[in-house]
Amino acid sequence: MKVIVPMAGRGSRLRPHTLTVPKPLIPVGGKPIVHRLVEDIAEVCTEKIEEIAFVIGDFGSEVEKELISVAEKLGAKGSIYYQDKPLGTAHAVLCAKEVIDGPVVIAFADTLFKADFKLNSEVDGILWVKQIEDPSSFGVVKLDNNGNIIDFIEKPNEFVSDLAMIGIYYVKDGNALKSELEYLIENDIQKGGEYQLPDAFRRLTEAGSKLVPGKVIDWLDCGNKDVTVDTNKHVIEYDQEKSIPLISKTLKQNNSVIIPPCFIDENVEIENSVIGPHVSIGSNTTISNSIISNSIILDNAELKNINASNSFIGSHAKANGKVVDFSLGDFCKIDY
Repeated sequence: MKVIVPMAGRGSRLRPHTLTVPKPLIPVGGKPIVHRLVEDIAEVCTEKIEEIAFVIGDFGSEVEKELISVAEKLGAKGSIYYQDKPLGTAHAVLCAKEVIDGPVVIAFADTLFKADFKLNSEVDGILWVKQIEDPSSFGVVKLDNNGNIIDFIEKPNEFVSDLAMIGIYYVKDGNALKSELEYLIENDIQKGGEYQLPDAFRRLTEAGSKLVPGKVIDWLDCGNKDVTVDTNKHVIEYDQEKSIPLISKTLKQNNSVIIPPCFIDENVEIENSVIGPHVSIGSNTTISNSIISNSIILDNAELKNINASNSFIGSHAKANGKVVDFSLGDFCKIDY
């Protein structure tokens, strides 16, 4: 089993945090999004993941080393491929064409999920989906009476299905998918100026492949600040359910209350403050005289006199003053 993770986008909706760190490497619940993603996939896979291929832009050698480390922590080989131009999801996957043979999972790196199914490697393909109330803003799949996928509709104006594709796919025969991806490129089949992955899946179904939906319990987006903070809330709750230790023993706490669940990394100092619930705090951060809930705080931040919720505070950021809901980038300072 191989996994392809396209992640070449710049994550503009999550700025300013993605100006210094690619979105998939931003931590939620103390762990990078892409790390949690491949862990989620490993939990539903019945086969060992041999290789994880990351399709990236020009992110630099340090990012590449970190991605290789993510793969190695899961016992897989890590490899790096490049998408130099934003030509669509199908093009992004084909950038890692050397990996597309045999069973393969494709997972776009801005989505996390919770599922209670195991991947059935005997079927031709599985598309992870979430049943939602309003599918008009999503790409959806249409099923026949046997539960097989027969069509893919992007942002339907009229109701055809409530099963939204979440951006994770399994294909048993990677070579068959690669042929269809190459067909799209060679014949310049585009939508909106880009080569779209669902068009390749449509061609697979037309050729006789049986693709089925894999319904997830929860679909966690990391597209912008608000949904990323909400995802942080959920992953902390999931980690608590699994009895994963969330608070480092190195925490220095004075006259403060921690309302669980919270994640607190190494060497954090908290004084005269109330923290939680649903707060993630990166290493070497100091907080004093503050009340903070439902927020992400990255490494080496310094916070004083803050009253904050639904906030995202970058690494090495400094804030002093009463703020309710804000987003502060890495190395930024705000003083009220």
